[in-house]
Amino acid sequence: MSVRWGVLGAGWLVNQATAAAIHNADGAVLYATAARDIDRARATQPQIAYDSYAAVLDDPHVDAVYICLSNDAHLPWIEASIAAGKHVLCEKPLVLTAEQAERAFALADNAGVHLVEATWSRWHPRMRRIVELATSGALGEISNYLGTFTFDSMTEGNYRLSPDHGGGALYDVGIYPLHALIACLPDVTSFDIMQVDRVMSDHGVDVTTTATLTWGGDSRASIAGSFVMPESQRLTIRGSAGEVTVTDNQAFTTWRAASTLRVGDHVEEFPTVDAYQIMFEEMSALIRGGDGWLLPPQDSIRVAQTVDALRLHSA
Repeated sequence: MSVRWGVLGAGWLVNQATAAAIHNADGAVLYATAARDIDRARATQPQIAYDSYAAVLDDPHVDAVYICLSNDAHLPWIEASIAAGKHVLCEKPLVLTAEQAERAFALADNAGVHLVEATWSRWHPRMRRIVELATSGALGEISNYLGTFTFDSMTEGNYRLSPDHGGGALYDVGIYPLHALIACLPDVTSFDIMQVDRVMSDHGVDVTTTATLTWGGDSRASIAGSFVMPESQRLTIRGSAGEVTVTDNQAFTTWRAASTLRVGDHVEEFPTVDAYQIMFEEMSALIRGGDGWLLPPQDSIRVAQTVDALRLHSA
C-alpha cells in the first residue's frame, strides 16, 4: 500500500518540485495539501485540499507529513505532526537551534515515528558518491574542504529576509555545504571556529556568511552562503590520497539533469534524476517496512550544533 502524504504549505518549492516528486514517486500518494490559499493547495493536485494545516493532521488517512513552511514554523508543526502520530519530512533547516533539534528527535523517537530533514541534495547519487569516497578512505585523510552556495536574486518580501521567520543566508543556503561537510566527516564531533564574517541586511538577517572551520589540527573547511554574491555552487574535497571536485557550478541543486564529478584525473558521470523523488521514495519505502536511506538524525543535530557555533562566534 502506498504511503499517503499530506503537505503543509503550497509555495514555490511545492508547486515547482516537491508535489510532482510525490506524484512520481513509487509507493507514495499525494493525498492532501493544505495552504492558506486553498487554490494554491488544489494546484498541487492532491486527492483533497485544505485551507488549514491542522486539518491535514486531523485526517486519519494521512500517514506522513511534508512540511514546507517558513523556518520559524518548522518546530511547532513538527511537534504537532508527531503528536498526531504522523511521520515527518521537514524542509531544511529542520529547526533553528541544536536544542530544538534534539527535542524534536526525542519526541519522534518516543512516538515511534520517523523525523527527517529534507536536505534533498543528500539523496542525489552524486552526493552519495562524494560521501562514499570521503568516508571509505579512498581520499585518505581529509585535509581541505571548500563548499559554497551563493546567488544574487533574493526578492524583497521573501520570508528568508525576515528575522522573525528564521531567515538568513546561513540557514537557507549555507546549510547545504555544512550538511555535505558533516556527511563526509562522520567521526568529527565538533569543529574549531577560526573565522566567521557576516554581512547583515537592514532587516537584521545575514545576507552573506563565510566561515573557516578546522579539525584535527591542520585540516580546514571554508564555507560560504550568500543572497548577494555572484552565483556559485562549488564543492572540492582534498585528502592525502585523492581529491573530488564538482565542476558544473551546481554542487547542491542539480535537478532533473545529468551531472559529473571529477575524481582525481578522471570524470564520473551520473544520469538525470530527481533527488526530491528519490527522497520521497526512500522514506515511503521505510514507512512501509521496506529498505530505504534516510538522512541520519545525528547529522541534522551536528549541523544545527555547527550553525549554533557559527552564530555565537559572530555575535
